[in-house]
Parts: sequence; structure tokens; C-alpha cells
Amino acid sequence: MTFLMVLVATIVAVLALRQPLHKCPVAFYALAVVADVAYIAGIEGLLPRAVMSPLTLLMGKCMLSLALFVVVMYIGVFAKGSRVHQWLKPVRAELSILACILACGHMAVYLASYAPRLGGAMGANVLSALVVALALLVLLLVLGVTSFGFVKKHMRTESWKRLQRWAYVFFGLVYVHLMLMLAPAASRGGEAALVTVAVYTVVFGAYAVLRVRRALIDRRVVAAVGVSATAPVDDLEAGGCAA
Repeated sequence: MTFLMVLVATIVAVLALRQPLHKCPVAFYALAVVADVAYIAGIEGLLPRAVMSPLTLLMGKCMLSLALFVVVMYIGVFAKGSRVHQWLKPVRAELSILACILACGHMAVYLASYAPRLGGAMGANVLSALVVALALLVLLLVLGVTSFGFVKKHMRTESWKRLQRWAYVFFGLVYVHLMLMLAPAASRGGEAALVTVAVYTVVFGAYAVLRVRRALIDRRVVAAVGVSATAPVDDLEAGGCAA
């Protein structure tokens, strides 16, 4: 339920700040970097508990970054011309970059915590979570960097589109990683873990269904007007991490 609260607050903030974000994205990127640095500093015991508590929720559990990625995902299920699509499509790349920057702080601390255990015995679940996390890091960096407009301008359009389709793999691996992290507590019958698993499953499952539905509708529309179908181009033209 905590994630749903963060998600709702994130949606409200995105709607309220979409124009400033579009006009001055660098300021928001800088704030995201500050949040990463603050979280890492807090892990080192340099921040008071009153400050570290919300940072642990938003950064340590990666909920803010995840909520932003969910917003980016769901923009793609709305039809072109719809109010939501018109409002949020112009800032989709910026939201992706923000989510990537915020996720970097979480990943730096997460992967550093596993460094002492490398070379030792690790359970199958822990090892699987680590492998998925490393794959996510690679995709995060590649998709995040190519979401910047100045990078996109130096790439061929088709190459950029093919690369950005890896966002679908990224989102799928995010769900797998979440399930691996929650599996131990959920298998022991932990109520909070079971609820969280259900929430994430509904959020990602609904996206998968709606995204496939949108792709099929777009293909029918393209076929009806006699244009060569290259769906899902609607998502990809919006910016990085555009699945």
C-alpha cells in the first residue's frame, strides 16, 4: 500500500510540475543527483534519522524511481490525442531520465552491499537477484544516456528506436527483481510482502495487457490508412525508456 501512496503522490507532482520540468529539466536532474548523494551520505551515518527515514523509503526501496517509471510506462497505453497523452508525452523523456538518476543511488548502495559477498556462498535467490540487478544497471545506463536529446540527435532514428525497445526488457526485469527481493518474506507468509507482491503484480500485469491492447489498436489504425506499420512508434517518438 505504501507504493500506491507514493505512486499517487508522484502522479500528482508530475501533473503539477510538467511545465517547469519541460522548460528546465536540468534543475530537476540536479535535484535528483542531490537526492542520490544525500541517500549515500545517510547510509554512511552522516544524516539525522528524521531526514534518513523518508530517504530510505523513497531511495533505499527505490519507490520514487519506480513510481516515475510506472508513469512513463502507462503514458504509452493512452491513445494519441488523448488528454493524458498530450499532457505527459512532452516530458516523457525527462521523466525517464529523472527515474534513471534516482535509481542510480539505490543501485550504488545495493550493489556495494553485495560486494563483500562476492566469491562466497550465496543462495540461489540472492544470486538471481544480483544477476538481474546487474542486467538492470546496464540497461538503465544505456537507456538513460540515450534518452538525452543531444545523444539522440547523434544517433540514426532506426538505431535509436531499436535500442529503446529494450525498455520493455528493462521493465520486465524490474518486476522479476522485485519478486526475487520479496520472495523470502512472501514465502514465509509475511502479510506486508504478500500485499506488496499483489500490488506490483497488478501494476505490471495491467500495463502488459493495456500495452499489448494499445499496440494492436495502433496497428489496426495504421493498416486502415494504408501506411506501413512499424508499431509501437507512438511510444518511441516520445523519448527514452519509452515502452
